[in-house]
Amino acid sequence: MADVGPRALIGWWRRFDSLAIRVVFVVVLGIGLVHLASIWTYQHSLARELDLANEARLADQLLAIKRAVMRVPENERETVAHELSGGPIAAHLSRTEHAVSGGSGSAKWETLGRRLREIAPEIDGDGLIIGANRRVADDPHLALISIRLPDSSWVNVGLVAWSPRVPAGHGTLLSTTLMALGAIVISLMLVRWLTGPLTGFVTASRHLYRGKSAVLVPERGPREVRELAVAFNDMQRRIVRLIDDRTQALAAVSHDLKTPITRLRFRVEDVADPGARAAIAADLDEMERMLDQTLAFLRGDRADEEIRPVDIFAILGTITDDASDRGLAVNLAGSANANVPGRRLALKRAFGNLIENAVKYGHCAEVQVDDRPDQVVVSVRDYGPGIAPEQVHRALAPFVRLEPSRNQKTGGFGLGLTIAHAIIEGHEGSLSLHNHVDGGLIATVRLPKPSPSA
Repeated sequence: MADVGPRALIGWWRRFDSLAIRVVFVVVLGIGLVHLASIWTYQHSLARELDLANEARLADQLLAIKRAVMRVPENERETVAHELSGGPIAAHLSRTEHAVSGGSGSAKWETLGRRLREIAPEIDGDGLIIGANRRVADDPHLALISIRLPDSSWVNVGLVAWSPRVPAGHGTLLSTTLMALGAIVISLMLVRWLTGPLTGFVTASRHLYRGKSAVLVPERGPREVRELAVAFNDMQRRIVRLIDDRTQALAAVSHDLKTPITRLRFRVEDVADPGARAAIAADLDEMERMLDQTLAFLRGDRADEEIRPVDIFAILGTITDDASDRGLAVNLAGSANANVPGRRLALKRAFGNLIENAVKYGHCAEVQVDDRPDQVVVSVRDYGPGIAPEQVHRALAPFVRLEPSRNQKTGGFGLGLTIAHAIIEGHEGSLSLHNHVDGGLIATVRLPKPSPSA
């Protein structure tokens, strides 16, 4: 269960790793950031406007209290001040000021003081004191404003700091969310229209390998896509011509080379020396095997075999049974009924080469089949000397023999792994080689399964 999580994440990423998903992600991310920035800016601006409006209203209310108190007789001023109080304002009349300049939280009231001096210049200077209350000077939420009247009495107004309530932005949030959803829907339609023709390239490229003829991509869509389709179709036609020309050339080479070899086999019987006759026959056998492997490599695995569901375990069972009948140590284990789409004969040739190499260099082969939801994994392990790490990348190259012997029974012709690699890649799979920690070489083949939606 340890590696189920990473596999699931990789599978999830591959499923959603598409151009459409990436475009939608960018659109959603961009709209989301703009959305949040616009809401923050709107709320910040609204809060600032509310602060200014509250300060203006409070300044007007304070001046209204001052003027109202001034216009009534002195014995009624306290009553009027009390009647005009309310909410965060408590006004009283006294012969002296009760406010002390400065104090904790006085910075909150600086803009209010500037506002009062702007609209009532007569109270500028020492006629206006804004600060803390003498009795509760340590409370930053309380302040006292003392305004001097013309008769040198003072109106002392106690204030409680307010927190402006910004209206909830539910309407803004809803409208911007609907706008974002609309942009996402439009972007999906746009991406679908732009990338729809691209899916035809995938289908055509796969059919070019699996079929005998090219499937032309419709040359429609935006100009760039049309130009790509024209170039892709031209490339398919040229590939088909090259394959046909190579097939004809291989048929001619096979005939022209094998015919003289056959004649030489008849003529070697006329050689009197038995030793020379055996040596010549061995050379002819080696030439014929080399020719067959070279032609098999050049021919690839296309031939005329169609793609169809193939049971990998059954193919490996046939190969290992044949090897066991010849007295070779080959074991097969793992998942039965591991099916993938492919060419049976080509896959049999590929796995046969891998098992033959394992037996040749490691004296035995252990074959393990792992049937997974998205792929079939086949590992072929031997107990030989392995391959030097710096030589692993060369082992799959054509005509490369890491075994220094020129003996065909040990060194071969350097095409077995190359042919297997070409066949596996032709099935959209992969072949990798690595040394086992306990010795020997492991050849790992991964063949993909078609997705359920395919």
